[in-house]
Amino acid sequence: MRQNYKYEKRQKELEKKRKKEEKKKRKLEEKQAGTEPAAETIAPATQDDNTGV
Repeated sequence: MRQNYKYEKRQKELEKKRKKEEKKKRKLEEKQAGTEPAAETIAPATQDDNTGV
C-alpha cells in the first residue's frame, strides 16, 4: 500500500508540473502575440473616451 501511495503522489506531482509548464508556455505565447494586438486594444479605449465626451 505504501508503494501505491508513492506512485499516486508522483503522478499528481508530474501532472502539476506538466500543467505549470503548459501554462507558462501559453502565457509566453500570449505575451509574444499580445504585443501586436496591443494597438488594437488601445484604439477601442480611445473610442470609448470620445463617445463619453
